[in-house]
Amino acid sequence: MKQDNIDPNKVYTPKEARDFLKVSESTMKRMIKSGIIEAYKVSGQYRIWGREILKLLSPKTAAGIAGAYMKARTKIKKTIEKW
Repeated sequence: MKQDNIDPNKVYTPKEARDFLKVSESTMKRMIKSGIIEAYKVSGQYRIWGREILKLLSPKTAAGIAGAYMKARTKIKKTIEKW
Protein backbone atom coordinates (compact mmCIF):
# COMPACT_ATOMS: atom_id res chain seq x y z
CA MET A 1 0.00 0.00 0.00
CA LYS A 2 1.47 3.34 -1.01
CA GLN A 3 -0.40 6.38 0.18
CA ASP A 4 1.03 9.75 1.08
CA ASN A 5 -1.93 11.31 2.83
CA ILE A 6 -4.29 10.14 5.53
CA ASP A 7 -7.88 11.13 4.89
CA PRO A 8 -9.50 11.91 8.26
CA ASN A 9 -12.90 10.84 6.93
CA LYS A 10 -11.78 7.52 5.48
CA VAL A 11 -11.92 4.21 7.32
CA TYR A 12 -8.71 2.15 7.42
CA THR A 13 -7.89 -1.43 8.35
CA PRO A 14 -5.43 -2.06 11.20
CA LYS A 15 -2.85 -3.12 8.58
CA GLU A 16 -3.20 0.19 6.75
CA ALA A 17 -2.93 2.07 10.05
CA ARG A 18 0.17 0.03 10.97
CA ASP A 19 1.76 0.99 7.66
CA PHE A 20 1.17 4.69 8.35
CA LEU A 21 2.36 4.47 11.95
CA LYS A 22 5.27 2.10 11.22
CA VAL A 23 4.40 -0.25 14.09
CA SER A 24 4.21 -4.02 14.36
CA GLU A 25 1.02 -6.05 14.42
CA SER A 26 1.41 -6.79 18.14
CA THR A 27 1.93 -3.10 18.92
CA MET A 28 -1.19 -2.20 16.95
CA LYS A 29 -3.18 -4.80 18.90
CA ARG A 30 -1.93 -3.36 22.19
CA MET A 31 -2.77 0.17 21.05
CA ILE A 32 -6.32 -0.85 20.18
CA LYS A 33 -6.81 -2.91 23.35
CA SER A 34 -5.48 -0.17 25.64
CA GLY A 35 -7.48 2.55 23.88
CA ILE A 36 -4.48 4.49 22.56
CA ILE A 37 -6.15 4.32 19.16
CA GLU A 38 -9.91 4.07 18.91
CA ALA A 39 -11.07 1.25 16.65
CA TYR A 40 -14.53 -0.05 15.80
CA LYS A 41 -15.49 -3.64 15.14
CA VAL A 42 -17.38 -4.14 11.91
CA SER A 43 -18.42 -7.71 11.12
CA GLY A 44 -15.81 -9.00 13.56
CA GLN A 45 -12.94 -6.94 12.11
CA TYR A 46 -11.48 -3.69 13.42
CA ARG A 47 -11.71 -0.48 11.44
CA ILE A 48 -10.01 2.82 12.28
CA TRP A 49 -11.00 6.33 11.21
CA GLY A 50 -8.25 8.35 9.57
CA ARG A 51 -8.71 11.07 12.18
CA GLU A 52 -7.67 8.56 14.86
CA ILE A 53 -4.43 7.87 13.00
CA LEU A 54 -3.82 11.60 12.61
CA LYS A 55 -4.29 12.09 16.36
CA LEU A 56 -1.42 9.70 16.96
CA LEU A 57 0.82 11.54 14.54
CA SER A 58 0.22 14.89 16.23
CA PRO A 59 3.21 16.11 18.26
CA LYS A 60 0.73 17.38 20.84
CA THR A 61 -0.45 13.87 21.66
CA ALA A 62 2.93 12.14 21.41
CA ALA A 63 3.79 12.62 25.09
CA GLY A 64 0.41 11.33 26.24
CA ILE A 65 0.62 8.29 24.02
CA ALA A 66 4.08 7.41 25.29
CA GLY A 67 2.79 7.55 28.85
CA ALA A 68 -0.25 5.40 28.05
CA TYR A 69 1.91 2.88 26.22
CA MET A 70 4.32 2.59 29.15
CA LYS A 71 1.40 2.17 31.57
CA ALA A 72 -0.05 -0.65 29.44
CA ARG A 73 3.38 -2.25 29.10
CA THR A 74 3.93 -2.17 32.86
CA LYS A 75 0.50 -3.68 33.47
CA ILE A 76 1.18 -6.51 31.02
CA LYS A 77 4.59 -7.14 32.57
CA LYS A 78 3.08 -7.39 36.08
CA THR A 79 0.41 -9.79 34.81
CA ILE A 80 3.04 -12.02 33.22
CA GLU A 81 5.14 -11.98 36.39
CA LYS A 82 2.15 -13.36 38.36
CA TRP A 83 2.03 -16.42 36.11
